Formats: sequence, C-alpha cells, structure tokens
Amino acid sequence: MTDIIICGIGGKMGANILKALEDYDDVRCVGGIDAYADPSKFSVPVFKKPSDIDIDADVVVDFSRPEALQGLLDFATSRKVALLLATTGYSPEQVEAVKEASKRTAIFRSANMSLGINLLIGLARRAAAFLGDKFDVEIVETHHNKKVDSPSGTALAIADGILAEKPGYYETFGRHGNATKRDAKEIGIHAVRGGTVVGKHEVNFFGDDEVITLTHEAHSKAVFAHGAIKGAAFLKGKAPGMYDMNDLIAAMID
Repeated sequence: MTDIIICGIGGKMGANILKALEDYDDVRCVGGIDAYADPSKFSVPVFKKPSDIDIDADVVVDFSRPEALQGLLDFATSRKVALLLATTGYSPEQVEAVKEASKRTAIFRSANMSLGINLLIGLARRAAAFLGDKFDVEIVETHHNKKVDSPSGTALAIADGILAEKPGYYETFGRHGNATKRDAKEIGIHAVRGGTVVGKHEVNFFGDDEVITLTHEAHSKAVFAHGAIKGAAFLKGKAPGMYDMNDLIAAMID
C-alpha cells in the first residue's frame, strides 16, 4: 500500500485525486495540506503547512502553487518522504532547489501528469528528428481563463523535447512588435486563455506544401489525477534522485 498526502487537497486537483483513488486498492490518501481548506470536510487530517504534519506517509503529491515548494522540500528531505511535484511556474532558483533536494530524497517532477501528453512529447521529438530543418515548428497551448502561468509548463516541456533534437534552435514567445520575418531556427510558443478549457496542446510542423499537427486535449482533470496516483505508486521506496514521466512509462512498459 502506498500512503500519500495531498498538498492542495482543498483545490480542484485535490478533489480529482480523491475521486480517482476510488479506483485503486494499492494507493490511499492519509492526509492533506491546505492553508485554506476546512479540515472538517475531509475524512483524513488536513494540515495548514508541511511542518505541522504529524503522520507518516510514503509520498507527498503536490498540486498547489510554487510558493509552497520550500516547505515541501524541507519536509520531504527531513522526513525522507518522496515528493511528487505536479506544480508549474517554478523560478530557475526553485528548480535548482529541487535538484539539490533530490540528492537526499526521491523527487518526481512533471509539468503534466497525463500519460497521453507525455506520449505527445515523445512523438514531437521523433518528428523533429525525422523532419530535420525543412519544417517550421510552432506550439499553441490553450487553457482556462484562471490559469496563472503562461506559457504552460507543458508547452515548455514540449519545446525542451524538440530542442533536444535541434541544436541551435531557440524558443520565441509570441511575436508582438516583431517586425522581422520568422527565423528558421525559432520554435514559436503561443498561449491562449479562455473559458473552462482544461488543457489543449498543438505541435505544428509547417513544411513546403504540407502541415503535420500533433494534438492532445484533456477533457477533464481526471487524466492528471490518475497519472499522479500512478506516479506516487512508482515513487514509493525509490532511492534519492530525480524521476519523471519517462521513468514511469518505462516501468509500465516493462
């Protein structure tokens, strides 16, 4: 059995994880972290901050905000509890802090917990390698009007995957005020916000007389919840280090 604590248990993703856990016999929630949630509404203890936690767990699953990171890292490293980070919008300094903490405990980090979106990232990498320099690459991400970070962490992860296959290429974020023509080595990233869209990502390869488009669209947050639960089960008992969706997918295939 994998015992998890959900950071952000009072939010939408917290509710989705609790609902998704009904489908699992080997993973359970034993507690939550949420500064604003009413503890009386939950069947498990809910703590205001990580330092208040007085129960044992295998993994902390975080779907909160970047501001919560340091407290989670302190808790995970001091208690030797694994940490699954599904929050986006970290600063470069925070990313370095995560890497440093991974020397002392197992940390799983992914900008998107959907298995499908991680398949898309792999396909985009293969397409970039196969198509070479003859195709322009443009990424368009669409999310609900309450999403804070822009562009999405997933769009950046897609771009990182493509950049790994295209040395010398670079990211361009929109083109407002750019009076020059498109550079052949640009990877354009564009953010759209509106309504209640859960998440849609398009990777476009524009060639001469043809266009190839890879698309992933999440219709509910449940896909992220199931990915997080599978990730937590995978992370239990792992040695200190950094893990990601590629490690999870490889383990599922094996």
